[in-house]
Amino acid sequence: MDALAGLLDGPRAKGAFLLRMIMEPPWSVRIEDEAPICLMCVTDGEAWIVPDTGAPVLLRPGDIAIARGPEPYTVADAPDAPPRARIGPDGTCTTLSGEPLSQSMRLGVRTWGNAPDGSTTVLVGTYLMDGEVGRRLLDALPGLVHLPADVWNCPLMPFLDEEISRDEPGQSVVLDRVLDLLLIAAVRAWFARPGAEAPAWYRAMGDPVVGRALRLLQNDPAHPWTVASLAAKAGVSRAALARRFTALVGEPPMAYLTGWRIALAADLLREPDATVESVARRVGYSGAFALSAAFKRVRGISPQEHRTARQ
Repeated sequence: MDALAGLLDGPRAKGAFLLRMIMEPPWSVRIEDEAPICLMCVTDGEAWIVPDTGAPVLLRPGDIAIARGPEPYTVADAPDAPPRARIGPDGTCTTLSGEPLSQSMRLGVRTWGNAPDGSTTVLVGTYLMDGEVGRRLLDALPGLVHLPADVWNCPLMPFLDEEISRDEPGQSVVLDRVLDLLLIAAVRAWFARPGAEAPAWYRAMGDPVVGRALRLLQNDPAHPWTVASLAAKAGVSRAALARRFTALVGEPPMAYLTGWRIALAADLLREPDATVESVARRVGYSGAFALSAAFKRVRGISPQEHRTARQ
């Protein structure tokens, strides 16, 4: 697993859903689903995203936006349009008074809206749960990311638009993977902007020495790494790697490895059948006691307390 693949490991494993929203003005939907990540792509017309704090953002065809929850926001045909519908934490759509709208606004397979021939079409992809690994990258994003079409050109959007309404065997798997790739491409484009404030470890991935060391740690966290063995794989001396890694990433190699292992463990502990012992061995600890000690040192709580809190 590399850094960008790790971004999706938690959310994708816990599910996501995609839909095409077709609307004719006037329309306004209040989003209060508390989803950690939502991607929105306009294919026809225009749509405004109005966060509770911050300036409204206008989406035009070809634009993409990433909204980070759990803060609510509004998607509408105008920045001052009053909400006419609400999407709650359970993903159901209702009027503001609570009357269900999910069936009355259903327009077909993965298609929802107030008019089948509406002038505005928005592709919406929502991740239902986030992950500790992905949060290491997503925490560096603002609450609302906007990539206009003139700085963002991704061939995945037309493909997603074509595939989203199909109802064929394995279609949900295809759509999940396309959504994953779209999110990765959007995050990569955001951090590639001039002056973008990407995490230090993300920038360090481009370094020929430190990048190789990071990939080794991320791809095989269970290996009994030492600075010496990591330096040998990276082709430099122990001192040179430690100095360069710390300067670029902001922490020594073994401290980074500990954080990565604990993040992986935190996600694995969500799996119903996972034991602390099995998770410990998967992320590089000798057993449950060693993982528990490291987990509590880093997170301030035990693995079991973490599991209970997340549930």
